[in-house]
Amino acid sequence: MATELKAPPAPSPPDAATGEGVLVENVSRTYSQRGGPGVQALCEVSVRAHGGELLAVVGPSGCGKSTLLELICGLQRPDGGSIVCPPAVLMPQHDLLLPWLSAVDNAALALRIARLPREQARRRAAALFEELGLDGFQDARPAELSGGMRQRVAFLRTLLSGKPVLCLDEPFGALDAITRGEMQAWLSQALAREPRTVVLVTHDVEEAILLADRVAILSARPGRVLEQLEVSAPRPRARTDGAVIALRERALGVLKLGAPPLGGGA
Repeated sequence: MATELKAPPAPSPPDAATGEGVLVENVSRTYSQRGGPGVQALCEVSVRAHGGELLAVVGPSGCGKSTLLELICGLQRPDGGSIVCPPAVLMPQHDLLLPWLSAVDNAALALRIARLPREQARRRAAALFEELGLDGFQDARPAELSGGMRQRVAFLRTLLSGKPVLCLDEPFGALDAITRGEMQAWLSQALAREPRTVVLVTHDVEEAILLADRVAILSARPGRVLEQLEVSAPRPRARTDGAVIALRERALGVLKLGAPPLGGGA
């Protein structure tokens, strides 16, 4: 039986004690088009992540998920609303490793940009390679690494930026199903060792529920928050856990109710 969608609750402010939370309140963003009406990507979006939490954002293609990450990172400005967030760094969907640099030099790139001497930056990056399952590949070029290993190097580069908030845009979208599952487990373990506030964009509802503390579900463009789900199931979570299955079905139901009719615009 279909249920009526309810407006999501108003988000709470970021944690005052740590200053590491993220608060997005009533944010809208429209892209101008030459010779035509603007395209609205987001409409009055409000979401939050407390310090140390992982917020997953799911929704159909083109609903403004990546735009939301860029707004949080300060790469764009909203047309309306407000964002309260400490310094944040974006990890894009593609790893964007520099092919002429070794894995360790790619990982150390954020440190080098911060003007840390090359050898010191390399040592700091290399010290984490074993912990992230990359030991022995410090000197490998990106072309010599598997897709999952490349994503680990990209994540390490993001982590070493030192920013308290990590924005991850479909980090496992290009991986096969087996590697994707391995990387989901690995990310959960890595964040347990190196806690950060994380905003994760994914089109995979199950992935969101496996990894997140809360899941924000966006409508088709312009993206609006249809519902925010709290995920209280203990970690590690398995796809076969009853709580995971129930939340997945609820999220899919919300997405279905919020989708445009067949033949309608996105």
